[in-house]
Amino acid sequence: MKKDFLTGMELTEGDIYKIFDLTKSYKASRKKNVSATILKNRTVGLIFNKPSTRTRVSFELAIEELGGRAMYLPGDTIQISRGETIKDTACVLSRYLDGLVIRTYRQEEVEEYARWFTSPVINALTDTFHPCQALSDYFTMYEKRGTLKGIKLLYIGDGNNVCNSLILTADILGVSVMVASPEGYQPSESILSLVKNKEIIKIGSDPSRFIPEADIIYTDTWVSMGDEKETETRKSVFQRYQVNKKLLEGAKDDFLFMHCLPAHRGWEVTDDVMDSENSIVYEQAENRLHCQKALLHYLYNALLHNSPFEKGGVGGFKISP
Repeated sequence: MKKDFLTGMELTEGDIYKIFDLTKSYKASRKKNVSATILKNRTVGLIFNKPSTRTRVSFELAIEELGGRAMYLPGDTIQISRGETIKDTACVLSRYLDGLVIRTYRQEEVEEYARWFTSPVINALTDTFHPCQALSDYFTMYEKRGTLKGIKLLYIGDGNNVCNSLILTADILGVSVMVASPEGYQPSESILSLVKNKEIIKIGSDPSRFIPEADIIYTDTWVSMGDEKETETRKSVFQRYQVNKKLLEGAKDDFLFMHCLPAHRGWEVTDDVMDSENSIVYEQAENRLHCQKALLHYLYNALLHNSPFEKGGVGGFKISP
């Protein structure tokens, strides 16, 4: 049975915790140089229309370390850049490839690929969602705190794709999310309308109001890919949303700082916060690799079996109940 990962809302709370269990297994196994074979003899294409460091490297490694082959397909090098339809592209690639990982601008493009492509399709970032980032980020919080129950996440800055996915995944997991963004840059009503448990979300324009409650303080770039023409305006609007020592004066001693990277040091965050003992940004980035292995395992186990989590799993990993 084909499964896609397009928004993150495809998963249940139980699915996510089983993926977390797999993530822990894959993280431990990599340190021991233990290999897995769930993607043996499979080729997964990576169609990227946006620049990438962490997402590209982590997915290519994940596919190869699961026994598969990754084929990088920059969007401007394939015929879709000259007018071929997504339908024709997806139908043909279905005859060649066993999966697609897509990083592009419009969410509708990823969903159109998934409609016609016969194997799993993964959203590796659109302007609307970044579900792989959110899934991995919540694993990092879970790993660090031992539980997500009672956790309060504060997101400071632009209500962008990462913010959207953090909110929607929090809704599945029951995590409380506070968002501090300037008016006009807050999460849209179309995103907030998807939240089932409205009580877990608080939206405001004053970050200092939420700082004392936060267990996790998270920020992202002020200028997302595609918004470069707004750079000077955004620098002015977001200046009071910089995460710095002064803003954090009222924070809990043991808060954790997260950033999905790349960071623009001196803009949304200062060096002394990025490099502080509270910062876990590099572990956060590392976990993209392990969590994406677990996600691939989930999707391809679903393709091979009726249940994605049959007893004992596949690839030599036991999956906890």
